[in-house]
Amino acid sequence: MSAKHFAGRLPCAWRRTISTSSRLRKPVPGNGQGSEREWSGQAHNHQKWSGRSMFALTATAGVLGFGLAIASLQGPPKRAVTLFDSKMPTPQYASLDDMEDAIKQIRREIAASGEKEDIISTDPDDLLAHGYSEWSTTNPDGLPVAVVYPRSTEQVSTIARVCHKYRVPIIPYSGGSSLEGNFSAPYGGISVDFAYMDQIVQFNKEDMDIVVQPSIGWQDLNDQLNRMGSGLFFPIDPGPSAKIGGMIGTNCSGTNAVKYGTMKDWVINLTVVLADGTVIKTRRRPRKSSAGYNLNGLFVGSEGTLGLVTEATLKLAVVPEEFSVAVVTFPTIRDAASAAAEVMQTGIPIAAMEIMDEVQMKVVNIGGATAPRVWKEMPTLFFKFSGTKASVKENVSRVQAITKQNKGSNFEFAKDLREQKLLWSARKESLWSMLALRKEGEEVWSTDVAVPFSRLADIIEISKKEMDDLGLFASILGHIGDGNFHESIIYNRHKKDELEKVETCVKNMVKRALDMEGTCTGEHSIGWGKKESLLLEVGPDTLAVMKQIKSALDPQWIMNPGKIMDLP
Repeated sequence: MSAKHFAGRLPCAWRRTISTSSRLRKPVPGNGQGSEREWSGQAHNHQKWSGRSMFALTATAGVLGFGLAIASLQGPPKRAVTLFDSKMPTPQYASLDDMEDAIKQIRREIAASGEKEDIISTDPDDLLAHGYSEWSTTNPDGLPVAVVYPRSTEQVSTIARVCHKYRVPIIPYSGGSSLEGNFSAPYGGISVDFAYMDQIVQFNKEDMDIVVQPSIGWQDLNDQLNRMGSGLFFPIDPGPSAKIGGMIGTNCSGTNAVKYGTMKDWVINLTVVLADGTVIKTRRRPRKSSAGYNLNGLFVGSEGTLGLVTEATLKLAVVPEEFSVAVVTFPTIRDAASAAAEVMQTGIPIAAMEIMDEVQMKVVNIGGATAPRVWKEMPTLFFKFSGTKASVKENVSRVQAITKQNKGSNFEFAKDLREQKLLWSARKESLWSMLALRKEGEEVWSTDVAVPFSRLADIIEISKKEMDDLGLFASILGHIGDGNFHESIIYNRHKKDELEKVETCVKNMVKRALDMEGTCTGEHSIGWGKKESLLLEVGPDTLAVMKQIKSALDPQWIMNPGKIMDLP
């Protein structure tokens, strides 16, 4: 048989081998188990692969591959149509009347379930607090029409089911301290505030894990673990007001990330309410599992755009035997950043390493949050050490030598627990100190990026010079051990020149980070404010994958709409 004749027969072999009957393509309508058995039987009775059909399939693949190779030599092909090119319908949300009907139905169903209190608020001040944030870099227009305060997963499921029925947007709310407009309500809808879901559900001391509700704060959790005498703690430590639900939603970290990682590393499983009210659990309680997709990785960092977390099982760590805190000053921000990079490259197991520039140190002094302590107004590194007494002593000595080689001076240790808290408080009070300096009409734009830490000194130095050249009152601080740093800028949004300068400064910072193979956000997440930056970082095809996942789990786009990505 000639090659030409053989190739001409291949399409028939292809069709004959893998075609399916119409009954196999679509289950026959029926009821009960009978129709399921019929479908299953059809699946097992299809034509078996023969040696000839298998050969035909591989030969077809070879011919197709050869054809593609020839086509590529004939010039650049047109862009292939991909899975992600199909257009998604633009979401249609409920009218105000429909939203009011949804609120009434939620009230009726919650009351019918035995709840005696009215869990829904439409108070104007409440709506404003759940749609606008003085912390945020951006506040889109729009407020929720109601705030709902559920007491249980079952109530959250009811809320989601009713909102799904009426196409009402749902916006989760826990600590309210996010910085990128994460809980804003640009399309109205209902804010779900988890304030009453703040309990420890189950503590498994022997397994070193704990089940909690979303509105428990990380500091409150550690206080309770300490009062129990557990010898355990939860190590992720963002801003003091952060709560577990928001920490999961943004995959936050904090000062301890250099040793303990980020939020995703401490989540064992999640209970999640999906857009239509379905309740799922992502996995079971062992610390490791290879069973199916990693759904934890899907929901952690999704900012409530895929579902509402109502319970989380978290790993706990052993409280170290010894702690020590130290601060050291440097003549320039580059010297400080260079010292930090060398500490990391040497592999010294520090617990935390933070940087603050001279402006931020001055801000802390002016704000008085750490009074009566007055700090040297110079670029400063803050170190936290933990471990055994011997290891802490050795690590302190090694860090001290490195900082001295990089022009560090005034190396100061905390003498006791009280001084540890005082020294570390300068870092923890930084944003509050900045907010305290605002004059009427002024805001603080606080945002972050992260780069490989070998590039940290470069980006900090360039960014700081630009802020100074633009005449902005701005400071630099950050989790320097992770290559993550923050800019905090005071400005007046109503003064066009100031707003333009801030926007220019932030956009340039993000572009520099991306040019250095970094990310547009290390721990603040995308929210409403950094959607353009995300597109620059991952590109349209990767963002299209995210949109497909979003559409699969939330086809009406009611879960925290407008965050991470724009509506179709």
